[in-house]
Amino acid sequence: MKTWILTAYDEEAQHIIDMLWLQLIKKLQHISFYGNDSVFLAIAGIWKAQAAIWTTVLITEFWVEKIINVGIAGNLRWQEIKIWDVFLISSVFQHDVYLPFGWSHLDYIKKGINLSTRCDVNVWGLDFWYYENGICVTWDEFIDKKERCDDLQKRYWADVAEMEAFAVATVAREFWLLDNTFIIKAVSDWADSDASVAHEDNLDFAMKNSLHILKEVLK
Repeated sequence: MKTWILTAYDEEAQHIIDMLWLQLIKKLQHISFYGNDSVFLAIAGIWKAQAAIWTTVLITEFWVEKIINVGIAGNLRWQEIKIWDVFLISSVFQHDVYLPFGWSHLDYIKKGINLSTRCDVNVWGLDFWYYENGICVTWDEFIDKKERCDDLQKRYWADVAEMEAFAVATVAREFWLLDNTFIIKAVSDWADSDASVAHEDNLDFAMKNSLHILKEVLK
């Protein structure tokens, strides 16, 4: 049985490749696969459609035991959370969907997805805060406007925002793998007008911090 890690792009993945000594297995047009004897990584691309496609492929084509989505995210609680802090996500919501119906059969997209996965992490000596019950909002837009950041935080009480987590969790739920799905998000920016620059400047440090949590999840 295999553990698969999904990242959105190369800059996130390289830290994991270096840490686990992963080797390139296959490269497609926009997707790359790396692995060793027990852990494999797919660089699936940005956007929830990419994440959904390749989470489905991994589950249906391989004997998957555990799925770990690792990446960076925007900070929605700028007064309380610091750049480079890391979250293990416990609930994820899809924001950019509008369905003005009360039908319960639409709850699979209208309501959040809860993840029961937990990880005992020794936080002694860490120079960042680790949060085990993070709330994440997914949508198909990079957030760089403070008013949108505030709206998402108030509507969902969310901690971070990004573009893939809900898709990964949705596919895992369909294949009864939600109990073995971990979503790790490290804060890279304030989701404000400077977010695009901060996102790039802080990526390396944020991902290095997330590796501390990833190591524990892989145990």
